[in-house]
Amino acid sequence: MHLRVFHWPVLVVALLATLATATALGLDFTPRGTQPGLLWGLEEPDACSSCHRGFSGNAPGFMPHSTWGGSMMANAARDPLFWAALDVANKDVPGVGDYCLRCHTPPGWLGGRVVKAVGGGTSGPGGASGCQLSGNYSAPDWKGNDYSGVTCHFCHRMLPTGPAGEPGMIGNANIWVDNSTECNTPDGSSYGGPCRHGPYTYTNGTLDPPHGWKHSPYHSDSAICGTCHDVSTPDTDEGPLKTLVLEGGVTTTRPMPIERTYSEWKASLFADAIFRDGVGDGPTGTPAIAKAQHCQACHMKSSEDPAAKACNQNPDGSRTGNLPIHEFVGANAWVPAIIKAEYATPGFGREDDFDRTIASARAMLQSSADVQTTITSYTAPTASVAGSIGVRVKVTNLSGHKLPTGYAEGRRMWLNVKALTPANAVVAESAAYDATTAELTMDAQAKVYETLQGIWTPGSPGQCVTEVGGKKKFHFVLNNCIRKDNRIPPLGFRPKSPTDPNGDEMRPVAHTYPETSPGSGTLVNYDVTDYTFTLPAGTARPIRVEARLNFQISSKDYIEFLRDQAVTAPVIPAENTMCSGAPDRPFTVGPQSLSRGEYMYELWSNPAYGKSPPETAGNLSSATTPN
Repeated sequence: MHLRVFHWPVLVVALLATLATATALGLDFTPRGTQPGLLWGLEEPDACSSCHRGFSGNAPGFMPHSTWGGSMMANAARDPLFWAALDVANKDVPGVGDYCLRCHTPPGWLGGRVVKAVGGGTSGPGGASGCQLSGNYSAPDWKGNDYSGVTCHFCHRMLPTGPAGEPGMIGNANIWVDNSTECNTPDGSSYGGPCRHGPYTYTNGTLDPPHGWKHSPYHSDSAICGTCHDVSTPDTDEGPLKTLVLEGGVTTTRPMPIERTYSEWKASLFADAIFRDGVGDGPTGTPAIAKAQHCQACHMKSSEDPAAKACNQNPDGSRTGNLPIHEFVGANAWVPAIIKAEYATPGFGREDDFDRTIASARAMLQSSADVQTTITSYTAPTASVAGSIGVRVKVTNLSGHKLPTGYAEGRRMWLNVKALTPANAVVAESAAYDATTAELTMDAQAKVYETLQGIWTPGSPGQCVTEVGGKKKFHFVLNNCIRKDNRIPPLGFRPKSPTDPNGDEMRPVAHTYPETSPGSGTLVNYDVTDYTFTLPAGTARPIRVEARLNFQISSKDYIEFLRDQAVTAPVIPAENTMCSGAPDRPFTVGPQSLSRGEYMYELWSNPAYGKSPPETAGNLSSATTPN
């Protein structure tokens, strides 16, 4: 899709107007849910490791702490890509980092070390940039290390409703946390501190935990994931920071949707309690009753290890087939490798945990799609006359949300299609990728699955601006429109809902997915792309066509944008300079004398990290001509 380039000064005016408005309002970016100042502080993850990891270095791969330890949940506050993006967000809207850090460091935010201090006031200079956090990137997860990410005690204190019965909220980390100072368990025991909430009821004395507990259906429900995995523009005390503008400049009052992973699942067949005819579409027959497939079913699969147990005090095998793995596996195999090398190996260890995370991410990507290649036409080349070949590639989404999903900036999938000789010489190719330069060739037939969000800029014509001067821009807290969203829907996807009758938040943009049947409102969960290649005269036969679906966490455009933002006025300072005088500074790990954007670019450029190398999603598919 061709994206028109807009005049830079016009966009600057729009950015400055938004920035001035946000600054003048003195907005509270996190007004909802439990606020900083817990009556009983969050316990550190290492306090859980003695029982839920292993003794004397023994850390079986099924144990909750062992599987959590390499995940992006555990390392959400160590992620260098996040910190580089955070600086851009604060540059665009000063103070908005409060909204970002709430999800990435619950211990720091609830402890009053981000922007809001416990008891009122602010945490101190640079709070929105993370400067007031305790600990550092490579420190172990002991008491006081705010870089421990989304911790065990935080998740197991989450509640579906507020202390006075306030309703639960989806998105933007608007989370209710158990703020009790005592836990009364169902068996009548009493413990100091809040209960650990989880999906189990204990009736067998050999499995009872040595701490307060409470059964919580919420922890088996996708809604608990939706608290962070639906992201909208900040829902400030004055209303949404940015509201969605539709194609043609049609304004809405709807908060700008940044990520909709939970909502995508909820609008799919996977969220249905009843599978109609086993597929959710087609003629009505005798309905087959089935449970909804919640996020946990894929991202916390149960261990089948014969020795599986949740706690070292439990017998081996006591939880075989009934132990959700705390890997929270996703599609990110790149950043965990960076964190392992930069912070874990010299600091807190857990190298095996990261290796498991990386392997699981690759396995999940390979199970996320089915790729089918069909030759639709073929004229064989001769020694003196060129031939041609027509190819159809069908990609079916096997996941429970759009493919790809999640954080949109720099994230993409694309189809690489090659025509090869028997000697594996490439004679034609679409969407070629150069691993040395990280350049993706955008030929006329290239198919890239992504969502591009931008800033609506009025004028003649008005348009959703996603690039300036040929360079893509990624101002996610300023974005208020969607220029493109051709990501593949999940099975049974219905973008329209009673609260969004036009499907404005999740429908495809600048691309069409047909309905499974006319008027059903349900979109197909596959995409079909046709290719035509010329085969040079003299090409050896038979011709084999290969189609590979590639996934990339961060494009070159995105990494260069983060770097350029750091060095473009107003310049973003080096991390130790920006946080000078703050607790535990200066750091001797991480960016140090570099800005976070420059540091991320340096990591990306390091041959050891491969410039966010593409990972294969789905299966490698091929078809061969008869001669």
